[in-house]
Amino acid sequence: METFKKLLDKTGEIGFVTQVIDSIVYAEGLPGVQPDEIVVFETGEKGQVLSLNEGSIEILTFSPEQIKVGTKITRTGTILEFPSGEGMLGKVVDPFGNLLTEEGKATIKTTPYPVDREPEGIVERESIKKYLETGTSIVDLMIPLGKGQRELVIGDRKTGKTNFLLHTILTQAKQGNICIYACIGKRKIDIKKSEEFFRANKIMDKVLLIASTSTDPAGTIFVTPYSAMAAAEYFKDKGKDVLVVLDDMSTHAKFYREISLLGKRFPGRNSYPGDIFYVHAKLMERAGNFSTTNGETAITCLPVVETTQGDLSGFIQTNLMSMTDGHLFFDSNLFYQGRRPAINPFLSVTRVGRQTQSSIKRSINREITSFLTLYERIQNFVHFGSELNESSKITLDTGAKIQKLFDQPSNEIIPINVQVIIFVMVWGTLLPNLKIEEVIEKRKKLTELYLKDPKLQKELDEMIETSETLNELLKKTTPENKIIEKILNL
Repeated sequence: METFKKLLDKTGEIGFVTQVIDSIVYAEGLPGVQPDEIVVFETGEKGQVLSLNEGSIEILTFSPEQIKVGTKITRTGTILEFPSGEGMLGKVVDPFGNLLTEEGKATIKTTPYPVDREPEGIVERESIKKYLETGTSIVDLMIPLGKGQRELVIGDRKTGKTNFLLHTILTQAKQGNICIYACIGKRKIDIKKSEEFFRANKIMDKVLLIASTSTDPAGTIFVTPYSAMAAAEYFKDKGKDVLVVLDDMSTHAKFYREISLLGKRFPGRNSYPGDIFYVHAKLMERAGNFSTTNGETAITCLPVVETTQGDLSGFIQTNLMSMTDGHLFFDSNLFYQGRRPAINPFLSVTRVGRQTQSSIKRSINREITSFLTLYERIQNFVHFGSELNESSKITLDTGAKIQKLFDQPSNEIIPINVQVIIFVMVWGTLLPNLKIEEVIEKRKKLTELYLKDPKLQKELDEMIETSETLNELLKKTTPENKIIEKILNL
C-alpha cells in the first residue's frame, strides 16, 4: 500500500478496475499511461498495459489472485525489467527476479535490463565463427553448432530433449560459459529435478534458472523467455558468451493464445493470434554473435518445441523452424529402439554450424554422413532378405559400431577430440577384436585421462588439428604412434 501511495503522489494519476476476465483486467482513468507500461494495484500486485482502447485500458496481470472490480490502480512510468547481475548466478528465480528457493536470500547487486526490447541491428552483428561444444557425439560430429546460433530442439514428449539440454548446459558451464535455463510453465517437480542436476554436477555457480510453474498466471508464464533473454543480454554486454535454453516454446505459444483469446483478439490458424510469429521472431532475433565494447560475444539460443506423433509440419513448429538456424529432431521411433540421444541426423539441420568447424572435422562430418546413408540403405536391403557380400557385412558391422558410439549417458561429457580419435580408431579398424561395449569403456577411460593429463591433451589436439583430412589423420593413427599406443593399452 505504501508503494502504491508513493507512486500515486509521484504520477498524480489514478484509475479503477471496471472488468476482470481471468488474467486480463480492464480499467478506466490513467490518462497519461503508455503501452507496455507497468501499473500497480492498491493490493500491491503488478500488471502490464497490453493496449489502449477508447475509454479503457487493457492490462495483463501477474497476480495469482483474482483482481476485484473497483480496485484502485496507478502508473509507475516504467517498463518491465529483469534484475540482472553476477549475483543472480546459482539462483532459482521467477521471471521478475524474485528468489524461489531459500538459497542465498541476501541482498544481490543487480542492474535492471528491459525484458522486451528491439533486437540489435545488422551493424552490431558478426558472422558466427566460434564452435559450440555440446559434449554429445552425434551433434558435435554430425550436426555441429556455432556460438550465436539459434538451434531449435524439436520432438515428441518424453524423447530425451530435456536430458540433451541439461547435458549441453553441463558441457558449456564446465568450459566457463554462462548458462540460462528458462523453464516455461513447467511442473514444480521438473524444475526441482533440473536444479538438483546442476547442484549435483557442481555447476550452479555458472547457471541461472528462471522458472514459471504450470500453476502461475498466464502473464507470468508469457514473460519467462523474455526475462531469460534480458539476463543473457546483461552477460553479453559484459563480454561473456551465454547459452540460453527456452524450454519450451509450444507452452509459451499456448499461454499467449489464451491471453489473446481472453482479450478478444481475432484468432488465426489453430486459434493462435495473428502476431504469434512476430512475438517469437522478435525473441529469437535477440540471440546471435555480437560486436560489443568488450569484444565479440555470443548469445546461443536453444528453443524447444513439442511435436505430436513426430509431425514437423505443425503451425508453431514450422514458424520456429523458419526463424532459427536449423533444428535437432528427436525421433520417437529411434527412442523406442533404445537410441540415446534419439536424434535423427538425416532429419536434423544446422545452417551455420559447419562454418565453425576445422577442415579435419568437416572431412569427418562428410564421411560419417555419407557412410551412415549407405548403412541405412543396406539395412533396408537386409529387410528384404537379400544376400550380403563381404563388403556389405563390414559396412553393417562398422555402421552398428558407430551408431552405438553415438549412444551416451546424459551425464557423460565427451571432449570433441576424444570423440574424433575414438571414431578414427573404429573407422581405421584399430580396434577390430573389441566388442563395442569395450570400445565405449575405452572411450570413458580416455576421457578421464584426457582431462587429467595436459601433456596428452596437447599432443592429441595437435595431432588432430594439424591434419587436413580424415585420410591424413588415419595415416597418423597407427599402433606405432605413442599416443595411439597409450590409448590401445588403456
